[in-house]
Amino acid sequence: MSINFLIKSAKEIQIVIEKNAPEIEKLDQEIGDGDHIFNVQRGIKLVIELEPIIKRLSMSKALNQIAMKILSGVGGSSGALFGTLFMTMAKVSNIDDGVDYKKAINMFVDGVEAVKQRGKADVGEKTMMDVLIPVANCLKQGVEKKKDLKDLMREAIKVAEKGMLSTKDLLAIKGRASFLGERSKGHIDPGARSSQLMIRTVCILILNT
Repeated sequence: MSINFLIKSAKEIQIVIEKNAPEIEKLDQEIGDGDHIFNVQRGIKLVIELEPIIKRLSMSKALNQIAMKILSGVGGSSGALFGTLFMTMAKVSNIDDGVDYKKAINMFVDGVEAVKQRGKADVGEKTMMDVLIPVANCLKQGVEKKKDLKDLMREAIKVAEKGMLSTKDLLAIKGRASFLGERSKGHIDPGARSSQLMIRTVCILILNT
């Protein structure tokens, strides 16, 4: 993983999120306050705008810059949680010496664990963690079992989609949707959908390299 890959990923994610924005906004209007998609779009835009700065930095400093920009510039829970993800990834040791796919996966796994702790959310509570945690576990186990990288990316895509779809029948425990009680069932969580799209986009990029 390189800084150029981070920037390319952000640009590809922006395209995918824009394409699916109406769907995500509708999902959020059904069980949330409707601002999730705008926060996600703003966060991606802020990251892309950092390109002239971060492409000259070390990996740890680049990730930290991204974290600070998201934390300060994105509202709602998305800013705090994705900021935490990048801040934690920036703290992983020796990443300035180079990041192979195993180290990149370890960075992601550590980041997801930090987001889990920050948001006090787990699988089964109808949040983006229903996507992030299973994917992190899938990737971690894949590294431990020495699976082929491209096979692992294909598996991660399937796990992300399964996690996203699982939120439809879940009762919301966290956030604004929790106020709906039983009425929160029957709707896919918007954060799970946007997270699934981001993960799918990055995995496809890796598959095409």
